[in-house]
Amino acid sequence: QVQLVESGGGLVQAGGSLRLSCAATGIIFSQNVMGWYRQAPGKQRELVASITSGGTTNYADSMKGRFTISRDNAKNTVYLQMINLKPEDTAVYYCNARRTIINYWGKGTLVTVSS
Repeated sequence: QVQLVESGGGLVQAGGSLRLSCAATGIIFSQNVMGWYRQAPGKQRELVASITSGGTTNYADSMKGRFTISRDNAKNTVYLQMINLKPEDTAVYYCNARRTIINYWGKGTLVTVSS
C-alpha cells in the first residue's frame, strides 16, 4: 500500500520559515519524481516544486528563490524548505509521487501564514 505522509505544517508569521517533510512507503522511491503541490481556499491545486531522482528541480515562478525542494533517497523522504513566507502562501500542501502516468498523493499538511 502506497502512503505519502506529510508533516511540518503549521502557523507561522509572515517572513517566517517552515520545512515540510514527506515520507513515502510502498513505492520504489528512487523511480519516482517527487513533488509538492498546494491548494489555497477557493483555488485550484498548483505545482510548487518537483525533483527527479537525480536531483533535477523545477519550481513554480512565484516560489523561486523562497522555496527549496530536496530529497533523500536513502530515507524515502522529500522536503520543502520555505523561507520568507507570505500570507498568500497559506494553503494545504500536498506531497506527490509520480512515475510515468501513475500519481500518488498524500493527505496534505496545512500551512497558515499570518500577516
